[in-house]
Amino acid sequence: MNTGLPASDVAGRCGRLEFALAARELPALLVTNRSNVRYLTGFTGSIARVLVAPGRRPALVVDGRYRTQAEEELAAHAVDADLLVAQTMPEIHAAMAAWLRGSASCGFEAATVTVAEHERFAGALGVGLTPTTGLVEQLRAVKDDGEIARLERASAIASAALAEVIASLDEGPTEAEFARALDRRMVDLGASGPSFDTIVASGPNAAKAHARPGDRRISTGDSLVIDFGAEVDGYHSDMTRTALLGPVDPWLVEAFEVVERAQAAGVAAASAGIDGQALDAVCRDSITADGFGEWFTHGTGHGIGLDIHESPWAIRGSQDVLVAGNVVTVEPGVYRGELGGVRIEDAVVITTDGCRPLTLTPKDLSCLRSPPTTSRPE
Repeated sequence: MNTGLPASDVAGRCGRLEFALAARELPALLVTNRSNVRYLTGFTGSIARVLVAPGRRPALVVDGRYRTQAEEELAAHAVDADLLVAQTMPEIHAAMAAWLRGSASCGFEAATVTVAEHERFAGALGVGLTPTTGLVEQLRAVKDDGEIARLERASAIASAALAEVIASLDEGPTEAEFARALDRRMVDLGASGPSFDTIVASGPNAAKAHARPGDRRISTGDSLVIDFGAEVDGYHSDMTRTALLGPVDPWLVEAFEVVERAQAAGVAAASAGIDGQALDAVCRDSITADGFGEWFTHGTGHGIGLDIHESPWAIRGSQDVLVAGNVVTVEPGVYRGELGGVRIEDAVVITTDGCRPLTLTPKDLSCLRSPPTTSRPE
């Protein structure tokens, strides 16, 4: 994809994975997670596998439908890998078994391999299978400059789209109409599509953290939670803004101030060295101190990248330690029954001395009601 963005170091990723395998004395790894396959090879097809072993060329395994695409994408990213192409599943398994011949065992991604797949691999590959978790995901958690540029572009597109579509609230659209308009504008501005199913939740629906847009008309007196993102070259942005539309219940006014204060504290605390549980506690303790703790019912944040939710995690119990190059969200929220809810979310890049926000949309959406130019963000 010609994005005009700096290239990512795809070619070096299998080598870094080899070091991780050698450190664990794991002879080989079978990668089946689709995002992990793309990360290691640049291949964007829907079905593929990657075999990696210390000291040898990795292999990308595809069926015949993807031969040309795989050749092109490996070349485009300068990935030095064998390409194994077969037509049927038994032929694919046979090719993988031949590549693994001589290995004492092979790791597999326990989080994505089903029991049925494990049984097929165990019967076909001719090696012992060792469950692994997070080997590729740990590499993915630290973004290179090319990845950060894609996340930044995606965030800019989302911000620009919201700035342009927000004026349509004056026309009283339904939640679904507003969500569709936002999705279309992100595509018009250069996104391949939304990062996930856009959340537009108004009035009592805003009390549901993951409400689906429906036929309810957005009205004066509502809190309006908008949670959405844009996808650019496989990378996802994620942001949430809450608008208080006209006179609203006093609880919502106070809730907005409470969440805004907690979210700002979380962004200020996000830096290399803090762990996910401690970052979550910054937001949670702030909201609890303001008397709203019982209404904060989810975690503070998560990593974003090729997946919309990935490591590291900023939630209770998380031992993920943030390092420079992580990109995480900070998104506290409170939700109360029929009144509605408030959530504010930014994505930030962790640096050695703090963080740099990727989400630049103002927290107070009233200043966007006269939208800026519709030019495509650079």
